[in-house]
Amino acid sequence: MTSMIRRGPAGAPALLVAGTTSDAGKSVIVTGICRWLARQGVKVAPFKAQNMSLNSAVTADGAEIGRAQAAQAAAAGVEPTAAMNPVLLKPGSDRRSQVVVRGRPVGETDALGYREFKDRLRTVAAESLAELRAEYDAVVCEGAGSPAEINLRRGDIANMGLAREAGLPVLVVGDIDRGGVFAAMHGTLALLEPADQALIAGFVVNKFRGAPELLEPGLDMLRRLTGRPVHGVLPWLDGQWLDVEDSLALSGERGPALAPLRGRTLRVAVVRTPRISNFTDIDALAVEPGVDVRFATSPHELDDADLVVLPGSRATVADLAWMRERGLDAAVVDRAGHERPVLGICGGYQMLARTIHDEVESGAGAVPGLGLLPTSVDFAADKTLARPVGSAYGHTVEAYEIHHGLTRIEDEPGTERFLDGCRRRAVWGTTWHGALENDAFRRAFLADVAQCAGRDFVPAPDTDFAAERTARVDALGDMVEQYMDTDALLRLMEQGPPAELPIVPPAGLPAG
Repeated sequence: MTSMIRRGPAGAPALLVAGTTSDAGKSVIVTGICRWLARQGVKVAPFKAQNMSLNSAVTADGAEIGRAQAAQAAAAGVEPTAAMNPVLLKPGSDRRSQVVVRGRPVGETDALGYREFKDRLRTVAAESLAELRAEYDAVVCEGAGSPAEINLRRGDIANMGLAREAGLPVLVVGDIDRGGVFAAMHGTLALLEPADQALIAGFVVNKFRGAPELLEPGLDMLRRLTGRPVHGVLPWLDGQWLDVEDSLALSGERGPALAPLRGRTLRVAVVRTPRISNFTDIDALAVEPGVDVRFATSPHELDDADLVVLPGSRATVADLAWMRERGLDAAVVDRAGHERPVLGICGGYQMLARTIHDEVESGAGAVPGLGLLPTSVDFAADKTLARPVGSAYGHTVEAYEIHHGLTRIEDEPGTERFLDGCRRRAVWGTTWHGALENDAFRRAFLADVAQCAGRDFVPAPDTDFAAERTARVDALGDMVEQYMDTDALLRLMEQGPPAELPIVPPAGLPAG
């Protein structure tokens, strides 16, 4: 298949997958296309010029990128690099975000201040895409949000701004499960100026469930109205929640419907704070048979939990204040006082400290923590980015770190070291993300939790999280192969959008 991918003057062929909305399925479809191409022997790379996400990953050389791009690289069978997501925005509040460029934080800004970064970031994005097109046989790009966010078009570097600069053909994906997909697709195209419309090569309908013949009249009318084909109608797939980057994808329950293991279930409640980050730490728990994982935002939702997890946070002090406003802090402290298990990961681990000193993230100075571990936290300007290896319960643990806070552990009786963190009775804390993906460690930890909680629960001996992740990625590759016009995909990547595509009124918006 590699010989069928012909390089052009700009390097490797490339395609941009845009969406009518956030969470329309862009990440999933890019992952599936990468998997399908890799199966054909194509050396393919994912690319997202600008990502806004609190779910990130660390590359082998210590760069921070969006979690979705790391997952897409894994689907492609290649090592993730900073070039695959050159600009990452990590919101710390409704108005301010940390700006990460080529895997390194360069500052905090609000929406207005971000405009000052735009020219530099546009160059960084273009250079990163050119780097990938020089190294790989093909590049599959993912847009951000919607290309029809006309208030943001002038400074756009991730959607039509990128497509225009690089001459990329664009597929627009719509989520039919939301309703109004035809209006969303037609409206997206109509809101674009003519030069942008000329790059929109077709549509993909995502999350369809029902009789295909009922959809066909709508597809025909969309073709007539826009002059563009529908290159695929993708079915609804259950269980594709691994490695999501957007908290929009979170729901009250995590994972598939699970039958109790030999009549026994371990209940896990994850506190869903406003700035929850790297919540994919929980995915490995959710694939365990007999483990019931739910997100919680009120104290009573913790009542029957055997394990409460305080996950990562982009705004530790602010999220801790949010917990106090709702009485969740008291509920967690009460649990620990009754020897009921609590696990804190990264920002959640910081919350368990006696004192948090933060002049960096929140500027709040000294703030009391929950006091459940004999630790104190000092926030540093430099971010720690690493992929550590350690051991716990006699098993090797591979993980990754992304944090500003540095935790000091007091050497007090009854305190045990736990990975890089510590444990005191039924409270565990660590800065390591991804530790629960290590199967043997996860089973040992869950067995310990069950014993502390007085639950008659035994982890399944053969759950393989890496294999589960691979199976789900393979399902996406199968979906692309079966339900998308893959010949058309290859044509678009090699030849670009068809010439003289019709312009859909109303157009004529100001140029970007």
